[in-house]
Amino acid sequence: MRRLLLISLFSLLWAAQVNGPIPPEVKFKARYMNPEPKPLEFTSAMLWGIAIADSRVPRHQHARVEIAATRLTCRVDGRDVTLNDDSGNVRGGLYRRHPWFGTDAHNPMPLSSSVDGESVIVAVGARADRVWHFWAASPRAEIPPGRLEGCTVKVRARTSHGTRLQIGFDYWRNATIGYSSGGNNYEAGASNWCLPSREWQEAEFTDSGRNNYSR
Repeated sequence: MRRLLLISLFSLLWAAQVNGPIPPEVKFKARYMNPEPKPLEFTSAMLWGIAIADSRVPRHQHARVEIAATRLTCRVDGRDVTLNDDSGNVRGGLYRRHPWFGTDAHNPMPLSSSVDGESVIVAVGARADRVWHFWAASPRAEIPPGRLEGCTVKVRARTSHGTRLQIGFDYWRNATIGYSSGGNNYEAGASNWCLPSREWQEAEFTDSGRNNYSR
């Protein structure tokens, strides 16, 4: 009897993973925040996003995400300071999906513009085997000295049938250092996944209130 119950439980868990809204290979399937505090010596930040096609969905080959605006602000000494504020443009690459971000090796991310030029189109369905990882079009910026309460990223986007979108941001040692072999960036966390919608939506993630110290 116990064995049958265990088998039934595992079957239910497996079915939930396969049939859930987020593909099973995705590392974080819901909003999360890094349990470790931001290193004090990290003085810069950069927003990012992850867009994918859900290959379990019929006609996912046509899936696309439109991004109209990306913005990253940090609250320092009680006021919001803008680090990045871009419209109709992003940068990024195509990363390994199985296993999830298995390596930092990536290919350039193909992008196109909307007819009115006010948004950038990320055609995730054209390469459903990849993670379309993007970040701000403008350069990474330094966080001004002072008492940092946290940062907030907002992305205005429209997600078609078969797409999934998540956003977040990283703290970095400084504004110019590269990823190298890792250790130069600290992932603050990420938002819940945005599901398909015909309407424009604003995805948001913040760790405001998590920090509260001066440098």
